[in-house]
Amino acid sequence: MNVIGVGNQPSNGLSRGVIVDIDQAAEAIRSAVNQAQEKASIEIKDVIVSVPANMLRIEPCNGLITLDDQSREITEEDVRNVAASALGTSLPQEREIIDIQPEEFIVDGFDGIKDPRGMVGVRLEMRGKLITGSKGIMHNLEKAVAKAGLNIVSTVLTPLAESHVVLNDGEQDFGTIIVDLGGGQTTASVIHDHQLKYATTDPEGGTFITKDISIVLNTSMENAEKIKRDYGYADSLQASADNEFPVEVVGQSEPTYIDERYLAEVIEARVSQIFDRIKDRLNQIKALDLPGGIVLTGGVAALPGIAELAADQFNTNVRVYIPDQMGLRHPSFTAALSLVSYFADLADVDMIVRSAVGATLTKAPKLSQPEQVQSPVPGKTKKTRKPTQKKKRGEGIKNFFSDFFD
Repeated sequence: MNVIGVGNQPSNGLSRGVIVDIDQAAEAIRSAVNQAQEKASIEIKDVIVSVPANMLRIEPCNGLITLDDQSREITEEDVRNVAASALGTSLPQEREIIDIQPEEFIVDGFDGIKDPRGMVGVRLEMRGKLITGSKGIMHNLEKAVAKAGLNIVSTVLTPLAESHVVLNDGEQDFGTIIVDLGGGQTTASVIHDHQLKYATTDPEGGTFITKDISIVLNTSMENAEKIKRDYGYADSLQASADNEFPVEVVGQSEPTYIDERYLAEVIEARVSQIFDRIKDRLNQIKALDLPGGIVLTGGVAALPGIAELAADQFNTNVRVYIPDQMGLRHPSFTAALSLVSYFADLADVDMIVRSAVGATLTKAPKLSQPEQVQSPVPGKTKKTRKPTQKKKRGEGIKNFFSDFFD
């Protein structure tokens, strides 16, 4: 892949990861696209749009069609028809189908088939996962892109796209958690057997860290964001109490000097709260037992010490993913890079199945809850970890936040 242009713009019009002001969001999209096309010296009209994991549901789906009275070769249209039959589950009015992920095809009882085209049979089945989301979220997203003067070629679920780029083949196979620490929210997704098994969002991200810094240091949001980027550490044990920096305080003519350790305690307090909530949900489905551990990405993942803090809280192996493409070497670009890479590498049969996603069905049935990831070693009891004595990180600041912000 050759990156020829990059555009970057603050996500105006968004709150907690979803669009709340279509006009502001459209202007932000337009500005970012203009930057990219100016640098690339091309005109951009068509885009692939990232769909957040908010209010996501994942449930199994099955399709079955009979081809003819006698055996014949399975065609592209047959694949589309069996996928359409898997979409037969009616949906409540407030939900719509975002994607369908084929796991296997079955021809005359023979399973494990990835692409049945060209095979001969009379009965074709498909097993997969149906992914549905909020119709309101999707409408606002599509409206904002249209207002920006762009045409949506495809929508792609962000966790699916990121798994394609962030994880290697073994991590996708044996099971790994991706934690995307964005500005407006944090998303944790579980990938196992090369499938998205579970996704959850926490309504806090980098913007909340910036607000904490602004309030505690009594400085503007603009200054707080710059301070976070220039001097911030996620792990207070790695920051130095001897290194000080000036802070422009509201109402004072002279700056106040703050040390990096104090700033790190402010940052760590908020990040720890986010990790604690994510950990509780992952423990409910035993996802932390998966051997791949956790991969961190998103803008907040650029903070020094974030991997060490996460490893300490989740008690598993943790690494940070940073794109290696020129011009994109920052974890905040992971989602954009993943969208392009994922869509470009989609197999023909996957594109055919996705094309079957058509009219929304509105009759409301009882829907199952999102699929939970099972432990990769069924029946194996989880080892009890002995408690360790260690220095507590930023406990005073953390208690302050518990009283002040909660």
